[in-house]
Amino acid sequence: MIAKKMQALVNNNSVIRMMFEEGQNMAKKYGAENVYDFSLGNPNVPAPDRVREQAVELLNNEDPLALHGYMNNAGYPEVRKKVAENLNRRFGTSFNENNIMMTVGAAAGLNCALKAIIDPGDEVLTFAPFFVEYRNYVANYDGVLNTVKTDHETFQPDLDALSEAVGEKTKALIINSPNNPSGVIYSEDTIKGIAEILEKKQKEFGTDIFIISDEPYRELVYSDTPVPYVTKYYDNTMVCYSFSKTLSLPGERIGYLVVPDEAADYEELFSAVTIANRVIGCVNAPSLFQKVVAECLDEKVNTGFYKKNRDTIYEALISYGFKCVKPEGAFYLFIETPVDDKEFTEEAKKEHILVVPGTSFALGGFVRLSYCVAYDTIVNSLPGFKRLAEHYGLS
Repeated sequence: MIAKKMQALVNNNSVIRMMFEEGQNMAKKYGAENVYDFSLGNPNVPAPDRVREQAVELLNNEDPLALHGYMNNAGYPEVRKKVAENLNRRFGTSFNENNIMMTVGAAAGLNCALKAIIDPGDEVLTFAPFFVEYRNYVANYDGVLNTVKTDHETFQPDLDALSEAVGEKTKALIINSPNNPSGVIYSEDTIKGIAEILEKKQKEFGTDIFIISDEPYRELVYSDTPVPYVTKYYDNTMVCYSFSKTLSLPGERIGYLVVPDEAADYEELFSAVTIANRVIGCVNAPSLFQKVVAECLDEKVNTGFYKKNRDTIYEALISYGFKCVKPEGAFYLFIETPVDDKEFTEEAKKEHILVVPGTSFALGGFVRLSYCVAYDTIVNSLPGFKRLAEHYGLS
């Protein structure tokens, strides 16, 4: 018999993964070209050439025992130094290698950060809609995740609601910008407002409240809209970053966690996240790809591909009568549904269109569409979306 905590997870397996698997089954039945799977945020743009070249160079020239061996749980010092220098140049920060821990993607960074600060019963806040796994990550350490509403016209956080939500047991606020699933970027005014509230609450309760900034989509931005670097606005911030989307490397599981000197009890906190990296089972980030990304920090995938997809499907859906905030970053549309989102999801399947119900992101009445797919998938899906709009009387 499996553990009770796992029973709940098994019974409530990720809807996103289930939709992805259902899409694979539908492709076998109807042909892949006739199934339009928008369920999973799996990049459809190849990694920059430099990534492959660097991997080959390392494999051909490095001592294999050293290249594939253990290192400090925080990662190679020389890699962490290069990451810190890159951040300093781009964002005007003052990090060094002792502020950077290499991680098994942003997910491991989030888990390390939470494990380092959460005691059973502590509260973590996040804004709805949010990435489905946050609830599981917090539950891993017997914390409680509570949601704070956003303005559904803009998906910017409701700061009054945040102020009401923060209490004595609040240990952290997870923010995600550019956001999954809405594609919205939290503005500088929003970040300043969040920081002001948390500073006030820390003084009121005599506690430390951390912002954990989840940033796998930081580089996927389609305009000049800046993505504020949160450590510059609030001292008690940890930043979780992933190269999964920036370099199209989701399967390589490589990222890093930033813990600034200004964070409360910095030295103890950095030790805690480093030990957490070991005890949650990661041990260290993948050795080869630590060294690969260290030489590719200024590389990124062709965002023009995603922008073309976004513009094509967004403009078509709006013309059909659907409502959706135009995403500024990431590669998702969060579409308002004319009926219950689960009902709409089932109706969409009849058109061989796979989207994820908004209830999976703690906000019903919407569905998420991931447009990091082949352009032909976008174009060929549009007649089905138009029929859905006609079915619901939108157009």
